Amino acid sequence: MFKKETYINRRHQLRAKLKNGIALILGNADSPMNCLANTYKFRQDSNFLYFFGLDLPGFAGVIDLDEDKDYIFGNDVEIEDIIWTGQQTTVQENAALVGISLTSTLSQFSEFIKKLKTQGRTIHFLPPYRATNMLWLENLLGIPALQTKKHASIALCKAVIDLRSIKDAEEITEIDQACDTAYKIHTTAMRFTHPDICEHEIAGHIEGIAISAGGMLSYPTILSKHGETLHNHTHNNLLQNGDLLLIDAGCETSLHYASDITRTFPVSGKFSQKQREIYEIVLAANNDTVKSTKPGAKYLDIHFQAARIIASGLKDLGLMQGSLEDIVQQGAHALFFPHGLGHMVGLDVHDMEDLGEDYVGYDEETQRVNQFGAAYVRMGKRLQPGYVVTNEPGIYFIPELINQWQTEKKFATFINYEKVNTYRNFGGIRIEDDILITANGCRLLGKQRVPVTVKEIENIVGK
Repeated sequence: MFKKETYINRRHQLRAKLKNGIALILGNADSPMNCLANTYKFRQDSNFLYFFGLDLPGFAGVIDLDEDKDYIFGNDVEIEDIIWTGQQTTVQENAALVGISLTSTLSQFSEFIKKLKTQGRTIHFLPPYRATNMLWLENLLGIPALQTKKHASIALCKAVIDLRSIKDAEEITEIDQACDTAYKIHTTAMRFTHPDICEHEIAGHIEGIAISAGGMLSYPTILSKHGETLHNHTHNNLLQNGDLLLIDAGCETSLHYASDITRTFPVSGKFSQKQREIYEIVLAANNDTVKSTKPGAKYLDIHFQAARIIASGLKDLGLMQGSLEDIVQQGAHALFFPHGLGHMVGLDVHDMEDLGEDYVGYDEETQRVNQFGAAYVRMGKRLQPGYVVTNEPGIYFIPELINQWQTEKKFATFINYEKVNTYRNFGGIRIEDDILITANGCRLLGKQRVPVTVKEIENIVGK
């Protein structure tokens, strides 16, 4: 964890934004795989990590905004636990690591919250995403578990988002480290790829690298020759000459800061002419939009810049036609680019989206666009120094979507369906990097960029 002053300062910053009441931040518990003693790998709640830093199950934190007090609640282990897990630090010892002296047990925590409720104190809590915490809140506050999200504090959500959106130097160092490990993940996968290998063999190497670096995967790896399926988690395909392999993979550091990188490359190690033409369009969209990524720019505008580059390239290949501005304004390009340019990255790979995607990516100035494709833009508002965002344009040939639009004659003025149908088995290409917004512009995170040019990729795949 960071030094205790980091967590003390974060809690003070929250007080400055929220003013009154108490902020209730629940940690996560162990989650059983198939029996109580056999659990999934523990992952602490990111908001609890941000304010309280303890990467252990079974804790809750309270920030009393009125009385300027912070509390940690948890249970010390008993001898039955020590037999199986070894001696553990006490709740008091753990709390001291993050600058907190007020501690108590979980049973006393329940009484503590109920007393505050009786006193009429405002109790702020964040929207839970795990059933255990929904039930915990039901027990504490009397709110039916399935309604807890509706009763979450919007004021607390917005205050937390304001704080977590701006990454400090310690956090940026962690994300740089996560990107360095992602470099190893992707370059190893490229070298390991060859015809007649199964996708799950490569996926296994990727997870091993993440674990060996002291962390874990930051999300389930997307690795498939069917890159046209945006979140394809199936790894059962045998790779063959002519296939493109899309790998969207990242990892967490030991402090859980994430990376999120995507590369697409030919299994044979050599792009075909058709593959190279589409790839170069996506790469141009990635590189050119990075030049526009700077403080004050709306990321929604940069998304549409990527859309224009993609539409222009597809026009040059005869897949689209007509006015470029009309194509993008009406959304015809979304047949090929049906998602947003990027999202925030931090303690979560889709940072803070459990608190509300619209609160993270939009504000009163920038509203979500109600249009297929653009509606999936997660990050649209103006960029600020300290933001970390992904840049991930792509071009996809989704047979089911092509069939639907062609049947409906949708955007027939702009889309050359006869030519598009010659690409229906193409797959998809996405190129993604993680970017830090700086005082004057931006920089790619990590010591070096994962190979991305055609020459770089052809020099490493299968080697």
